[in-house]
Amino acid sequence: MSVLRIGAGAGFSGDRIAPAVELAEKGNLDFLVFECLAERTIALAQQARLKDPAAGFDPMLERRMRAVLPISARNGTRIVSNMGAANPLAAARLVRKVAQDLGLHHLKIAAVTGDDVLNVVGPFKLDETGATASSMGDRLISANAYIGIAPIVAALDAGADVVICGRASDPALFLAPLVHHFGWPMDDWTRLGRGTLVGHLLECSAQVTGGYFADPGVKDVPDLARIGFPLAEVAEDGNAVITKVAGTGGCVTRATCTEQLLYEIHDPENYIQPDVVADFSRVSIEQIGPDRVAVSGADGRAATGYFKISVGYRDGWKADGQITYAGANNIARAKLAADLVLQRLADAGIALTESRYDLIGYDSVPRAVTAENMAQPHEVRMRFAARCRTSEIANQVVDEVEGLYLCGPAGGGGVTRSVREIIAIASTLMPSKDVQTSFEMLETQDAVA
Repeated sequence: MSVLRIGAGAGFSGDRIAPAVELAEKGNLDFLVFECLAERTIALAQQARLKDPAAGFDPMLERRMRAVLPISARNGTRIVSNMGAANPLAAARLVRKVAQDLGLHHLKIAAVTGDDVLNVVGPFKLDETGATASSMGDRLISANAYIGIAPIVAALDAGADVVICGRASDPALFLAPLVHHFGWPMDDWTRLGRGTLVGHLLECSAQVTGGYFADPGVKDVPDLARIGFPLAEVAEDGNAVITKVAGTGGCVTRATCTEQLLYEIHDPENYIQPDVVADFSRVSIEQIGPDRVAVSGADGRAATGYFKISVGYRDGWKADGQITYAGANNIARAKLAADLVLQRLADAGIALTESRYDLIGYDSVPRAVTAENMAQPHEVRMRFAARCRTSEIANQVVDEVEGLYLCGPAGGGGVTRSVREIIAIASTLMPSKDVQTSFEMLETQDAVA
């Protein structure tokens, strides 16, 4: 059977669209995958859906689909994405409308559902606290399972041109097209492990073509401004070549692939996924040409029988106020500003759940900085952040930061303030047999009937 060509059109919700369009146009792809969810993204999407039942999917969905659907339809490229987030069915309906607007009435769009397990997660204990999810009461807003490939494969087998999921495992978005195309059995652990490796290498888009890799003078990446997104040429045995479209910026090297291989991998012998426990410990990464890296040797064994559940809950409010101090003695003035905020809040009897301040440009990342081991910076930005029980308390915090303009040290300026609700994430496990997934097929012809 021929080699399958699968590309990455996004690696996170805010990823660039132009490289995806270029990949769709010139990649000669069978499949284009948009991986756009992170742990917090799904909880924030659930929060948006609570405010508007028609919302809850990726905000860039329509822009991406308008950009790539005409190209993919022309080239016969099928699309798989988790841009459905908290509302895959509404997202699929939007894709159908876009296809209708573009005159692509032959397309079939599938919405994969079932990852939302909010109604059944209550009895399960959270890893972080040991308490049950139901103990959170009305603070609990979402619970989504990292589902596997089964409903995606089923939708593709049924002829879907576009498959829109919610919370699926990131590599599963790539593994499902491989299983569909090659007809791999669901218990062929070696091939599932190899397909998971392909998905893991592609899931972060430009990370494997030099993005998040570049370090001038240390790890130089050519033409980073025009970085191309990656694609894989996958053989029937699951081994693959990682590459990119000729003429695009960036690079695909043994080093870029090795860094991505190690990304977010806790145990290379036990990379736990919904469909397989992948083993990357004996993976071979070989440079076989310019921007061509062969990857092989992944393996796998039977899945655990459990799905990870990402639980979103309300955890108070975050206040963030910032002000800049420049010139001589700026560190001392910035520290005085932070001390003033703390003292004034205490004097007002305002209790903070948690707080900290940073001098950005001096100690915001390395917390153990001292005057002896770092030169005086030209400027610092004092950032005061606090976790608060209510939005009213959070606004009082940023009021005090803004008040530093005239009631604080000399030379402060550029105040910014932000108050937002905190959506925190916890995790639990649920037997995969208790998570019922399915798909619904939408045909664009239905929309014009």
